[in-house]
Amino acid sequence: MKTHSLNKALLLAFMVLTTVAEAQFVKPDSTSNWKKRLIFNLNVNQASFSTNWKAGGINSIGLNTSFNYKANYAKDKLTWDNEIDFLYGFVNNQGQGFRKTLDRMFLDTKVGHKLNDKWDLFTSLNFLSQFQKGYRYNDDDTEDLISDFLAPAFITSAWGVEYHPTSFFRVRLSPFAPRVTVLQDNNGRFSAVDPLRPYGVVVGENTRFEWLAFQMTANFNKDITSNLNLKWRYVMFANYETLELKTIDHRLDLDLTAKVSKFISVGLGVILLYDFDQDPGAQLSQAFNFGFRYSFQNFEDKK
Repeated sequence: MKTHSLNKALLLAFMVLTTVAEAQFVKPDSTSNWKKRLIFNLNVNQASFSTNWKAGGINSIGLNTSFNYKANYAKDKLTWDNEIDFLYGFVNNQGQGFRKTLDRMFLDTKVGHKLNDKWDLFTSLNFLSQFQKGYRYNDDDTEDLISDFLAPAFITSAWGVEYHPTSFFRVRLSPFAPRVTVLQDNNGRFSAVDPLRPYGVVVGENTRFEWLAFQMTANFNKDITSNLNLKWRYVMFANYETLELKTIDHRLDLDLTAKVSKFISVGLGVILLYDFDQDPGAQLSQAFNFGFRYSFQNFEDKK
């Protein structure tokens, strides 16, 4: 039996468990104006079979990781919220090779001015892309390039008001939200997406600017039970110049995480996306994870 891949997976799992056991904690700091939280998840799955295994199967190894860090500052009427949210996963099946399963890079920073307990004025800047190339795999074993690092990437500057009636839910309304779509090396290599305007960017050009646009962002993050957390982020983007129902973009990122023990969690992640410049239909991504969890924060959660 081939045990090399199994040994590597078990060694990696042991190293992760050792690291988590030494580093997971809450350390309140009541003197700081900053609230910081870091969550890291690592999930490994592996399978191997002897050459005479009659039930059938394919040797494989897979990995899913997520990294989320928030640093929020508040003093008097000034707020400054920052978030880094990374997601990456792959599977390596014998005979098929390496294939990406998850890939997201999200950065967000927001400066706000408190109007009252529930409303702020704000300006924000966020960035959304992926780490590496993505492919569409065809039935004839061929593959088509459909994405890459900075291809596409979306950079949005939003200006408006934020409503936050509770600590776990907030909505940003931005009547002015210019966005630039970046498509690096847009020389026809993304013809599988669109031969003329992949992601809305004309072939031969690397950027598309949408100066007059509206954006709404809603965030929810709450422990709905003592061991179950629900987090979702919804974004709607509408270009005033091409405003139709079918051209309004929608994206929903949803994560449901259950804490099995101090170091182990189970998670379900769903991404629902509609962007007419990418595809006329809705896109769906779903991933189920079981693995180790590391977390740190410098404040106590409100009960």
